[in-house]
Amino acid sequence: MSDTAEGRVGWLGTGRMGLVLVRRLLAAGTDVIVYNRTKAKAEPLTTDGAKVVDTAAELAVAPVVFVVVGTSEDLLDAVLGPAGLMAGPDAPEIVVDLSTVSAEASAEVRAELAVRGTQFVAAPVMGNPRVAAAGRLTFALSGPRSAADRIRPYLDRLGAGGSYVGEGEIARTVKLCHNLFLGVVMQSLAEVTVLAQKCGVSREAFLACINSSVLGSTFSRYKTPALVNLDYHATFTSVLLRKDFDLGIGAAREHEVPMPVASLVHQLVQSLVGYGYGEQDFAALIELQARAAGLELVSEAAQVSDGLEPTGQPGAPNER
Repeated sequence: MSDTAEGRVGWLGTGRMGLVLVRRLLAAGTDVIVYNRTKAKAEPLTTDGAKVVDTAAELAVAPVVFVVVGTSEDLLDAVLGPAGLMAGPDAPEIVVDLSTVSAEASAEVRAELAVRGTQFVAAPVMGNPRVAAAGRLTFALSGPRSAADRIRPYLDRLGAGGSYVGEGEIARTVKLCHNLFLGVVMQSLAEVTVLAQKCGVSREAFLACINSSVLGSTFSRYKTPALVNLDYHATFTSVLLRKDFDLGIGAAREHEVPMPVASLVHQLVQSLVGYGYGEQDFAALIELQARAAGLELVSEAAQVSDGLEPTGQPGAPNER
């Protein structure tokens, strides 16, 4: 195909992230066939124009298949399992995995796909479903450069494009480092926000100041409503962050890299899960920080922006 973005796409996995991303492709005019293990979760996409199939193997007729699942085990099962993508006679030309999984699982999938003549691109996403809906999702890409270049038109429709970081599974390392940083920044933001409040500054006022300063970021802005109004509706659950910290700290141990700050945050995230916040957003770290400081948090019920106004329609140029 001269323009991959005009070809049929297969999509495996329609959880929180997958649902948003498939809708962006459909809105951009892409022909998408979809499979999800629980079919009922994929069926709403039919009203947007998707074709929902009964088995993962039916997706293999598409030249390019995207996968987004929760764990390394899910990836292995979804692609290589007896009811997986590669279980039938057909094989896609390229499989693109958007999940956050271990390098070992990714390498196993890559090797098995190569036997069938299928190229594999690791393309873990940077951002959550709200970021995805706003068109600001980005991707770290690793694998064959030719395959990474070929899928770029899709990535531009899904979000703000991807950064090619090298061969093999190196994108997995980039994503783990990204999420370690994510947790450390969240904990630090929780600490200074609680300190400011104990000194008499409202969370709304403090975070407005931070967001307008050189330290303000897309991340600090989109977490502001959660911190101000104590809304922990999950965009990224504490359990999923713990999984990524498990993988990231494991990689650090393997490569003999000390991670004193990240290791401490790892335990705080574990505490967050233990206190019953496992399925809530990891912004709930502010709750543990407030308890430690003897502060009882109350929603400020303020109208604050998350800074995620869409950058444009799917398929249109996005800010990089």
